[in-house]
Order: sequence, then C-alpha cells, then structure tokens
Amino acid sequence: MTSAARPGEAKPVRAAWATSDPLLTEYYDTEWGVPVTDDRGVYERLVLECFQSGLSWLVVLRKREAFRAAFDGFDPERVAGYGERELARLLADPGLIRNRRKIEAAIANARSTLRLRDEGPGLAELVWSYMPERSPAPANEGEVPSSSPESAELARELKRRGFSFVGPTTVYALMAAIGIVDAHLVTSHRRGCSGLWNADGTRAARPAR
Repeated sequence: MTSAARPGEAKPVRAAWATSDPLLTEYYDTEWGVPVTDDRGVYERLVLECFQSGLSWLVVLRKREAFRAAFDGFDPERVAGYGERELARLLADPGLIRNRRKIEAAIANARSTLRLRDEGPGLAELVWSYMPERSPAPANEGEVPSSSPESAELARELKRRGFSFVGPTTVYALMAAIGIVDAHLVTSHRRGCSGLWNADGTRAARPAR
C-alpha cells in the first residue's frame, strides 16, 4: 500500500514523476529503490528500463504484466531460446511495446545474461559491483542525476559483454530502481528505503546476496 498522510501528519514527499498517476505512486512507495540482487530480477528490470528508453515509465508499468506473460516471467533461460517464431509472436502482441530493436535486444540480453552466469560473474553480481562509495543526496529535482561515472563504466562493460540498449542513462535508471544508488530526495519518506544508504549518501550497509 502507498504511504498517505494521516490527520496532523506531513504529506509524504515524492519525486514529481511519482505523483501523476496512482500506478506510479504505488511503484514509488513500494518498489523503486528496493534492492534486487538476483539475476532474474535484475534481467527483468534491465529489460523494462530498455523498453522505457524514449517513453514514459507509466507506459511500461501499465504493460508490465503483459511483458511478464509474454517473456515467460523474464526467465533468461527461456527467453534466450527464443527464435523467429517467438519474435513474430512478440511483435504481434498488442499488450507490448512492439519495437523490433528493443524486443531483439531483450532476447540478446537474455543470452548475454546466461554467458555471464557461465563465465562469471553473474548479471546481478556484475551490476552491483558498480555500487559507488557515495550515493547522490538530492535536495530537489534538479539535483537528481541522470547518469554517473559508475553508470558510464557499467554501460561500457555491459556492451563489452554483449548487451545492447544499455547507455549510461538507462543503466543509471536501473541502478536507482534496484537500490544501487539512492535517488530519492533527502526529504522523501522513501529516502533510505534500501537499507544500504544513509540520508547523506554515505553507505549504511552492503547488499545481502
């Protein structure tokens, strides 16, 4: 459930993007910034962030369950085995964002995820290895970064490992979504929700795996 102010309490502070639709508010209040440390979960978030590129996050959230059904629950092993038949099915699915390049990238990225697992490290371990020493501590919307040196480095490494649609901005959005950085405003009721960061951006803990 979303956090709401009780009589006499201050109204919860949220990012501006999280206030325009109840679905966005729910996602912000329950999921955004909460650690995801398994390969399947990180693969799902990476796919969704890739599809979001150039679009509203609300569009992706509204189609999320359709994506889960169409991509076999974002199981990298199953998606990696997709061929022309599955590609045609996905391109014809009205519940999805039917962008051929992004769909092909999702399939290719599943294969890259399996290679990472076999060669080491796994996708989750690789992504979390770019957790910075300090997280941003934005006081206002204008101070929220869209990329970072770590996201640029991780984007380069993911591309080297065969991933696509993984520019620094997309990768930073992934890092914020799964708690690698805390992009909540310092006044937000969700600041520190990962348990990994203090309000001032210093580390509080390391992720459990």
